[in-house]
Amino acid sequence: MSDRTYAILGTGALGGFYGAKLQKSGLEVHYLLKSDYQQVSEQGLIIESKDGDFTLPQVNAYNDVDKMPRCDVVIVSLKTTQNQLLPNLLPPIVKDNGIVLVLQNGMDIEAEIAEIVSNVSIIGGLCFLCSNKVAPGHIHHLDYGQITLGEYTSNYQSTGITKKMQELASDFENAGISIELLADLLLGRWKKLVWNIPYNGLSVVLNARTDELMADMHTRKLVESLMWEVAAGAKSTGRIIPESFIQTMLDYTIKMKPYRTSMKIDFDEKRPLEVEAIFGNSLRKAETAGVNLQQIRCLYQQLKFLDMRNRN
Repeated sequence: MSDRTYAILGTGALGGFYGAKLQKSGLEVHYLLKSDYQQVSEQGLIIESKDGDFTLPQVNAYNDVDKMPRCDVVIVSLKTTQNQLLPNLLPPIVKDNGIVLVLQNGMDIEAEIAEIVSNVSIIGGLCFLCSNKVAPGHIHHLDYGQITLGEYTSNYQSTGITKKMQELASDFENAGISIELLADLLLGRWKKLVWNIPYNGLSVVLNARTDELMADMHTRKLVESLMWEVAAGAKSTGRIIPESFIQTMLDYTIKMKPYRTSMKIDFDEKRPLEVEAIFGNSLRKAETAGVNLQQIRCLYQQLKFLDMRNRN
């Protein structure tokens, strides 16, 4: 068994689920919590999962990063709307030559991490997971769960499959988490946006679950049109998303249990939306290459308005 130690920054529906699976497999995991700290420190984590329910009655819970030990791997699973906290959170807990695993949605996230910590490996993780936090310390895993890993280098040059990626994959697979390894992280980021941009954005603008978006002929066409525009953005940066991948994402979503996206949940709870990380950064990356993604820009502008009004 691996002796790598893990820290989770953001113990919510995603970080809490993966952290709990790693701990259950026998790894040492430390969790940074905010609102759930009291509950989790006293009663642990409850995971209700399609793969089997389990409870961790004792976990290493913290509400102060300065009390956490330095770890070999730090998993960043905060919402990107909280990334302004990372300059204070990351440096104290990641070991030299350690790994920062970024499990966040959006584009150019790893580049921001690279400005905060040096002498570490930065690996992007793209999660295809349907999971919700239903109560403090209680996570409901509905469907899927695979993570696609790719190592970051400056300007997102392709790295191939690195040793650090293989080490992480071994830990996650031993914990029962399916892993795919990517030679090209930028292509992986664009592929994740094929799903995130239409479903997260339209779920808020149209007040709809994924199954409702797919059941209506007009919204399904709109979803597919947005997917093709993401593919155009990818092509502007030299990455090609095949037609078969878009069809696969449509098919996956049709089979998915009725799902309220993470952005829709944030909107309903009046929390800030990840508009810039998912939409704004993608638009700017394509614009730099001379491509205007008009439908995505329209969705971006609507979301900026709704997000501001919702929080006010």
